[in-house]
Amino acid sequence: MKDLTDGEITRIRETIDSDYEVEGDLRRSTAMNIKRLTEIGSYRGRRHRMNLPVRGQRTKTNARTRKGSRRRMAKKR
Repeated sequence: MKDLTDGEITRIRETIDSDYEVEGDLRRSTAMNIKRLTEIGSYRGRRHRMNLPVRGQRTKTNARTRKGSRRRMAKKR
């Protein structure tokens, strides 16, 4: 970046702004896609609503990030 001139940096920035979806626009489109899935009641939308893994991962032993910390039961004697 330090070797680029101001004109080249401006041209790169304009290209990125015109051809690609970045920052807030990207977040907004992702949120709208998830909202659409939940509203139509698809399988993926329900998984998003229940805060479970969406892409087919197993949940019996893994998925601690999405499911949260374990809720321990009182020990039986």
